[in-house]
Amino acid sequence: MSIRKAGRWLWQQPYLLLVLTMLMWAGNAIAGRVAIGQVSPMGLTAGRWVVACALLAVIARDAVRRDWPALRPHWLRVGILGTVGFTAFNAFYYEAAHHTTAANLTILQGAIPVFVLILAALVYRTRITPAQIAGSVLAIAGVTVLASKGDWDILRQFAFNPGDVWMVVASGFYAIYTVALRKRPPVSSLALFSAFAVAAVLTSLPLLAAEAIRGELFWPTRTGLLVILFVGIFPSLISQTFFIRAVELIGPGRAGLFSNLTPVFGPILAVLLLGEPFELYTAVSLALVIGGILIAETLGRR
Repeated sequence: MSIRKAGRWLWQQPYLLLVLTMLMWAGNAIAGRVAIGQVSPMGLTAGRWVVACALLAVIARDAVRRDWPALRPHWLRVGILGTVGFTAFNAFYYEAAHHTTAANLTILQGAIPVFVLILAALVYRTRITPAQIAGSVLAIAGVTVLASKGDWDILRQFAFNPGDVWMVVASGFYAIYTVALRKRPPVSSLALFSAFAVAAVLTSLPLLAAEAIRGELFWPTRTGLLVILFVGIFPSLISQTFFIRAVELIGPGRAGLFSNLTPVFGPILAVLLLGEPFELYTAVSLALVIGGILIAETLGRR
């Protein structure tokens, strides 16, 4: 099979696209931890989209030119989605990485399908079954266990790790983006992602300026530059294009559920690549989050 034929085949396989996407998202958590002291959070947020846009200027030029007439009337919606799903999500994500572990980052992303389920019900009046409610409650319990580190005193005093809180906020932003993709402009995935990426670059610049004013911005080290390249190519360009295409094929609700593969891949990568400890409360949280989504998806659909 030629590379072109393999690419065409992959482009019609939503589940494989989503599995690869979640693996790259788990790698993003590892990159976020490696970036500490190597590149500032907003420097990484802006840098990744600069890299993505530079590559898109080459590979997406024809798609953008072809779809521009259909894309232009939706410029405000596209700009808002690029800001919410890319800039806001990543700004909170990389800030969270300075205060919590890579395993926590990926497990807390398990909140995204729960948020998607709730938002879809509120916005599109999607029916929620009792099993989906039970699964969502179980998943939220898992997130709570992780954020409180299994300590009742922390939960009672609401003294969560700020990084865990920022990650939950980031997940909320990405859920908004995912649900909003249901009414995407009638253009190709590549052209749509290009527009989102441009919006992300423009809206990340004020955050970059604010970081500089606070004296927290610094030129990335060699490792920092490698991290920027990695997240610009894989978690940004490739994974987001795959995700948009998968949502186009099977819808945001079913695609959003695959976010729970990230909590599976993330802790494994964190242990193997970063040597992070795998605590008992992490295992309990992981079981609750994955179990909740399985209940919501299997029993809920029945």
